[in-house]
Amino acid sequence: MDTTQLLKGVLDLAVLAVLRHGDGYGYDIMRRLRAAGIEEIGDASVYGTLRRLFNAGLLTTYVVPSEEGPHRKYYALNAAGRDQLNRSGKVWHAFASTMDSLLDDRGVAA
Repeated sequence: MDTTQLLKGVLDLAVLAVLRHGDGYGYDIMRRLRAAGIEEIGDASVYGTLRRLFNAGLLTTYVVPSEEGPHRKYYALNAAGRDQLNRSGKVWHAFASTMDSLLDDRGVAA
């Protein structure tokens, strides 16, 4: 199965989940996603998702000066982002449970 297609549907949720554990800048968020096992993620996808979530009012941003290189734009969950994470997380768990049941019934999953 092509995981990149699955990822398109859940990237917003994955980014919100990563930010639940602490603010981060674009490359840091991408590194955290990869460390969690989402290795097929591209730079443009992460930055586009951050921009979309910010424009939707789910994230706040702030800039931190850097002694090495350009300043870094950090993203943080706000109250609306936490609410969205909770709602989307419930939808994900229900969907994943349904898929697990379907696969178990067919003897595909253990």
